[in-house]
Amino acid sequence: MEKDFKLMVAPLQGLTVAEWRRVYFDMFGNSQGLVEYFTPFIRVEKGVVRARDLRDFTSDLNKGMMLTPQIIFKDAEEWRLLVDTLAEAGAERVDMNMGCPFPPQVKKGRGAGMLSIPDRVAEIADEMAHYPEIQFSVKMRLGVNDPTEALALAYIINSMPLRHVTIHPRTAKQQYKGNLLLSEMKEFSSMLKHPIVFNGEIANPSDIDALTSDYDGVMVGRGLLARPSLFAEYHSGRELPIKQREEAFLNLINNTSSLLEDRLCGAAQLRDKMKPYWEYAPASLDKKIVKIGKKKGVIGSI
Repeated sequence: MEKDFKLMVAPLQGLTVAEWRRVYFDMFGNSQGLVEYFTPFIRVEKGVVRARDLRDFTSDLNKGMMLTPQIIFKDAEEWRLLVDTLAEAGAERVDMNMGCPFPPQVKKGRGAGMLSIPDRVAEIADEMAHYPEIQFSVKMRLGVNDPTEALALAYIINSMPLRHVTIHPRTAKQQYKGNLLLSEMKEFSSMLKHPIVFNGEIANPSDIDALTSDYDGVMVGRGLLARPSLFAEYHSGRELPIKQREEAFLNLINNTSSLLEDRLCGAAQLRDKMKPYWEYAPASLDKKIVKIGKKKGVIGSI
């Protein structure tokens, strides 16, 4: 394992929330080396920073984990409001979302939608100079419809004071399906001066091993939902037996549910919140358990 190779937990809307992060950190924080966590994107709604997004970040401040808030924005005005609010709340780092592929966000010029508006990206780059106390990073895709769109942004990205650039090698149009556009990613990343973090389709320790020579780190989201022990296994150089990996998944689900129960209103809301996690159940897990989980949200006693 490369000494300075970075391991990062990707932000996934509605999934890698504060309760999930706390349980995950308690389970694996001491066994996987230094790992950086990113909040689901924080956004502006009706002219103000959405309060529940901000709480998701501030509730985990000073809890021992390296936590970075991610923001999504459509222009410099929203960007400034978000950065000012987070700086006041105690953020030292901010990650900028220019990769969200969901059409409602893209159509409004947020997330991956920023990739087709170079002038706005340039405005953001200019604004960053006014925040020397904040360490910035960006998570992006290769384009909205065309994977060569990012090439036109390379000189702007290089002008930004960034810790790293995380790249998911797909277009927004692809969502999370289709082949990873690896040659296009290599062409784009070769034009950048910043450290490059790879994001996408990382499911096993061997997937991470294969990336260490070409990239500076990995950011994993769905792969950790399915295999929470992934980083710990990579860090130790030893894969866990399938049974232990399944137990880790179930423990993470049940303990996250216990924490969420204190915040949510009633069994129905808790069930609806937990059901999406079961979409990432390990393929090896007993189908009866998965069926119960998808129906009830958690398995409880079987």
